[in-house]
Amino acid sequence: MYYPNGKKYHKAPSLNKHSRRQPKTIYAKRGMLLEDMLNDSNAWYLSHDLAVIHKKPTPIQVVHVDYPNRQHAKITEAYYRQASTTDYNGVYQGRYIDFEAKQTKTKTRFPLNNFHDHQIKHMEKCSQQGGISFVILHFTTLSQSYLYPLSALLEDWQAFQEGQKASISLKRIKNHGYLIKIGYQPPLDYLAALDKYLQNNN
Repeated sequence: MYYPNGKKYHKAPSLNKHSRRQPKTIYAKRGMLLEDMLNDSNAWYLSHDLAVIHKKPTPIQVVHVDYPNRQHAKITEAYYRQASTTDYNGVYQGRYIDFEAKQTKTKTRFPLNNFHDHQIKHMEKCSQQGGISFVILHFTTLSQSYLYPLSALLEDWQAFQEGQKASISLKRIKNHGYLIKIGYQPPLDYLAALDKYLQNNN
């Protein structure tokens, strides 16, 4: 086909499905680590004056230090120690927030051996003092995240301790948890899920 001026007609290239994809799917499709999604979300919450929540630094055990001179010290050997509490804490709407975040590649269940007894006990102590404790469970293969209440987790943990179960089924997580929207800003809007949980438990 030719135009009246003699030039050949060329069909405009069509946009493929990837170029039409909305920004909100960027985190779900790129395989970003849960920690990165949470850190970016917390930074967004902070910049919008919604909450002050940070990741706790992993404790380090220093083994050896060199002193090249009196003014400088150089750590030459160190290793990470096991954290004694949870991953994240902060303040949201005047309430203390303390939670752990875990991810799995399985599609139908969440292994309970991903948790440690000291983490469960710490969250339980925080809850007893009026804080809000929960866990964020992320299924990497499904690109789904859930806010799972501590009360439900304590039931699962008790059964795990007694050898009655080894994991939490996805069905139970959906029944007792709250789906977290994965989007662009914030990447993981867990505060919206927390709001729903608080509305149902006040």
